[in-house]
Amino acid sequence: MDRRAFSISVLGSLSMGAPQAWAQSSVWPSNRVSLVIPFPAGAATDITGRVIGSRLSQLWGQPVVIDNRGGGNGLPAAEFVARAKPDGYTILLTSAMTHAVNPSIYDKLPYHPLDDFEPVSQFGRLPFVVLVRADSPIKTLADLTALLKAEPGRHNFGAGSLPARVAGEMYKQLAGVQAVHIAYKSNPQAFPDLLSGLLTFMVIDTTNGRLQIDGGKMRGLAVTTLQREGALPKVPTTGEAGMPDFQIWTWTGFYAPKGTPREIVLKLHQDIVTACQDPQIRTRFETLGGPPVNSASPEEFAAFTRAEIERWGRIIRRAQIRLD
Repeated sequence: MDRRAFSISVLGSLSMGAPQAWAQSSVWPSNRVSLVIPFPAGAATDITGRVIGSRLSQLWGQPVVIDNRGGGNGLPAAEFVARAKPDGYTILLTSAMTHAVNPSIYDKLPYHPLDDFEPVSQFGRLPFVVLVRADSPIKTLADLTALLKAEPGRHNFGAGSLPARVAGEMYKQLAGVQAVHIAYKSNPQAFPDLLSGLLTFMVIDTTNGRLQIDGGKMRGLAVTTLQREGALPKVPTTGEAGMPDFQIWTWTGFYAPKGTPREIVLKLHQDIVTACQDPQIRTRFETLGGPPVNSASPEEFAAFTRAEIERWGRIIRRAQIRLD
């Protein structure tokens, strides 16, 4: 894959080579930074990306521009960043979809989740919540399972991302039920169909789920964790709901194109951590579904990514998930 050398003409008559590269990266960023997100506006990653992007812009004194490239299960966005100039001005903020789920779904990818990127830091961790309409007669996860067993194949569920689709398919496999999947470009785009009755249920991230539950539009039947979520304290866990094996979560993280100078990767990592430690930012994220979760180092995030590829692969194989 084509990789152009990192060069920014900002330091006058410095000699070529490592000293110049170090000096150039030390003044990064001197221009706007593009934060590419593989989801449309309103998706969970987009919501949190705009919050952190605003704080990073303040730290850097440079604009952080959100570049939404939704669709295609994140393939176009990830490939775009993988092929971008490795100068620190194009960064990917993505979910488990592009870097952990896609490798087990596609035989061939237009990018390699590790070889084509410099992992920077994990950003967040999100369990899923099973949702129905607030006025639905379905009050519990057991109610949903009973309905789907009584009327096999007559009900639909929606998902606007591969992790949400996998979570929904995992529920179907564990519960032994049938339901027809309907695909959307993002989870929020499915909400009107859930409210109209076209969809019977969804299994989505707790960021978007909480907004709908708190808004009184939807009911949470269970969160896919061992312990109750602080953001959704009234929603039982899948264990409490009688399905303890239904444990699954997704995450978000930052990646730069392969070849981005080490100094920029380290500064980006440190500035993300600094931004996430801001009390106002932490409070904002807690209202969205949980506090930020950062990696201790880029190397830790690289190891995490490798482990997540294996974890999602096991989930997909164990649940015998086949996506159309």
